[in-house]
Amino acid sequence: MTKRLFVKGNEAVAMAAIEAGCRYYFGYPITPQSDIPEYLSRELPKLEGEFIQAESEIASINMLLGASATGVRAMTSSSSPGISLKQEGISYMAGSELPGVIVNISRSGPGLGGIDASQADYFQSVKGGGHGGYHVVVLAPASVQEMYDLTMLAFDLADQYRMPAMILADSVIGQMKEGLVANKRPVRDLPAKDWAVRGKGGGEQRVVKSLFLGDGELEAHNWKLHAKYQMLKEQEARWEEYETAGVNLLISAFGSTARIAKTAIMMAREEGLNVGLLRPITLFPFPEKAFLEQTRTCKKVLVIELNTGQMVEDVRLSVAKDAEVSFYGRPPGAGSLPTPEELLEQIKKHY
Repeated sequence: MTKRLFVKGNEAVAMAAIEAGCRYYFGYPITPQSDIPEYLSRELPKLEGEFIQAESEIASINMLLGASATGVRAMTSSSSPGISLKQEGISYMAGSELPGVIVNISRSGPGLGGIDASQADYFQSVKGGGHGGYHVVVLAPASVQEMYDLTMLAFDLADQYRMPAMILADSVIGQMKEGLVANKRPVRDLPAKDWAVRGKGGGEQRVVKSLFLGDGELEAHNWKLHAKYQMLKEQEARWEEYETAGVNLLISAFGSTARIAKTAIMMAREEGLNVGLLRPITLFPFPEKAFLEQTRTCKKVLVIELNTGQMVEDVRLSVAKDAEVSFYGRPPGAGSLPTPEELLEQIKKHY
């Protein structure tokens, strides 16, 4: 029998990073993600890895850029205000086509905000929070097991497509404890890193850059990145469907909110309401085709988020033209997590 562990979501991320072959971590402490650097500061030295607590979030993202340019697997993590400080470096990594994993255990804002759960970093994550027209892979776990599994997937997708990948969770998933099966690293056929820079005397010169000054070079580079993002949409979109066959109302939520919504859906179905859940697992690439397919027959969609409305915009762009999309949100604040009973009332209202 496979051994089950009882661990925090943040710890699951750190465990998965090590299993995925990450031996270099650069970060800075901030609540509610500090369990990740705490775990890695203890475990990486045992594996002859490197843990560096940088002087700032800006320094840590640029250390990640430098390490990833050499071809090693490396990671950083932070919470919302810290991720904001990393945005320029993330843009440089995307422009330089460098892999690397960034973990955001998000908290409330804007500004300093607070440490309670929030999903208001959706725009920042999926729309490219830094300058330029770029994207990063964004994975949204809804359980401790997914924190582990999707972190390993993030490293693989980053390497396969030569781009940053982000785990977007919140303090609920990061701080909660659940059962976890620590699976071995999955086997995936990945391209050779024949682009990685090497030291002096290491053979032919290799250059990693995001600066293209030749006539037409930058335009060509941006179209190349765009083509990569389109390929991601075709090949890597992921989602979960729960009781979606023949529903009259489709609920959509991601991360921790999806867990609460699923309980509300169970309660609604016990009362005879035909309701199901479509949960995006990849926020970029967004599962557009799944929403279009579901709304060919189900014309009512209710999007639930811990914010004032962000993912709902992508849902509206993805559904069939005659589908009606409603929204229910809870911005961060005291008691911001909705109860299943509260969501059940919203289901009845929009059914």
